Amino acid sequence: MRHAKKRHQLNRFTSWHKATMVSMARNLITYQSIKTTPQRAKAVRPLVERLIGMAKENTLAAKRRAFAVLCDHKMVKFLFEDIGPRFANRQGGYIRILHLGRRRGDNAEMAIMELTEIKKKEPKKPKKDAKAQEKPVEDEAAQKHAHSKDEGAAKDEKRPSAKKPAKKFLGGFKNIFKKERDAL
Repeated sequence: MRHAKKRHQLNRFTSWHKATMVSMARNLITYQSIKTTPQRAKAVRPLVERLIGMAKENTLAAKRRAFAVLCDHKMVKFLFEDIGPRFANRQGGYIRILHLGRRRGDNAEMAIMELTEIKKKEPKKPKKDAKAQEKPVEDEAAQKHAHSKDEGAAKDEKRPSAKKPAKKFLGGFKNIFKKERDAL
């Protein structure tokens, strides 16, 4: 008998169901936010919350249990070194599910599944050129000479290249059918 074995079947047989759950868990850990259906999000939530709970323990046994699910050493390392400490002060509720509406193609309900504490990427600061850090040119003649070189370089950049790439067959054809609603 299968007493107390209820789970979200997702209309899949066992191996397909397991592969779907592991794939979604890996994507959520990697990207920290994924777009899916609410049924799949509700099905994968317990698995991901268990993995984050293991990451909070940070023991060798927990890493081995996480590897048994994720099957990737780099992902386990990222889970235990980055995501686990981020949720160290939280007792649960590591994931939120936000409902979006319906998908255009098949009218299926859609949702965004994301970690509650997302690490934001810092914008990269542009590096200063070594030439810009050098002493400014004091000579007026040298300044005029440097200025004329810059203008010549700017003219070269504005010139179109002599060889144009060949047009692809049906190159602009797909843009005809693209709607504004497709670009979310």
